[in-house]
Amino acid sequence: MSDLLIELVRRTSLSGQEAPAVRYLVAWMAAHGFDAIVDEAGSACGVRGSQDAPHTLMLLGHIDTVPGEIPVRVEDGVLYGRGSVDAKGPLCAFTEAAASAAIPDGWRVVVVGAVEEESATSKGARTVRDCFTPDACIIGEPSGVEHVTLGYKGRLLVDFTLRRPVAHTSRPEPTVGALGAAFWSQVAAWCEAQNKGAERAFDQVLPSLRSINTESDGFHDTVRLTVGFRLPPRLSPEAVRSAIAPFAPADAELRTYGPEQAYQGDKNNALVRALLAAIRTQGSRPGFVLKGGTSDMNVVGPAWNCPIVAYGPGDSALDHTPDEHISLAEYAQGVATLRHVIEHLPAGM
Repeated sequence: MSDLLIELVRRTSLSGQEAPAVRYLVAWMAAHGFDAIVDEAGSACGVRGSQDAPHTLMLLGHIDTVPGEIPVRVEDGVLYGRGSVDAKGPLCAFTEAAASAAIPDGWRVVVVGAVEEESATSKGARTVRDCFTPDACIIGEPSGVEHVTLGYKGRLLVDFTLRRPVAHTSRPEPTVGALGAAFWSQVAAWCEAQNKGAERAFDQVLPSLRSINTESDGFHDTVRLTVGFRLPPRLSPEAVRSAIAPFAPADAELRTYGPEQAYQGDKNNALVRALLAAIRTQGSRPGFVLKGGTSDMNVVGPAWNCPIVAYGPGDSALDHTPDEHISLAEYAQGVATLRHVIEHLPAGM
């Protein structure tokens, strides 16, 4: 069962460089009962069931990975390799479950291996968002086979640049580096104030100083820093941008990008009940989680406004790490769980 996963992990697929992995997955889908294509964004897209079925289950995974080569190997039933957890494990579980399932009457199942999820563009998900209106959606992200992910925090990235004429260090005015550090300190203090009374991490705005650098050409000194924000549902990216802008000197440049609004789905609907029941059939006790990062749920959730969760085998604590690996037994359990969900889709959502 794990051959698809092993072979897909073997194919490097950094964001923007997914084509070889996409071609392999599309070929596998076509050989296993899917109508499969490479869509206009470059994502892998396969459909099982009648094309004109009145109901659609979208299984939206992503095929790209972050950088970092990890030798692909299987040791003691564990697959090591970049993307084994985030998120080729969930994507391949989607694909194998849909390939082996008996698709209920009135349903079609669409499996997408989206490109560029690991970049701020989310090109694959944005294309899929505009091409489908599913009745239900499962996002392919590692939750562990016993857990269902209900929501993801929002995001904003900010580049701060300040350039000023060189001044002798004996002069009293602060350096550009000091001004950049002061901007970060004010941002951190604002976030701390915003988080008073918010006990859960999901409800807090979490800033991170991703980089800070100074440079000089002999005539001008420049400081550049990048700040990232993980946002709770109550704060929009636009609101954060407006709040922190006054902390920057008037001659500083602020560039914001990668905005995503936090999204949390409902836990009382037919899709969630079907997934919880499927987890129980595997002898596991299901639970819910909320994630501190972002996913393609942030992109498609507000537009589709349908029952939506994230699910997939793998330990999300291993995302992006040098030791990324997945248990093949857990992977097989994830496939079985997803197949049960597909085969027991209700007459309507």
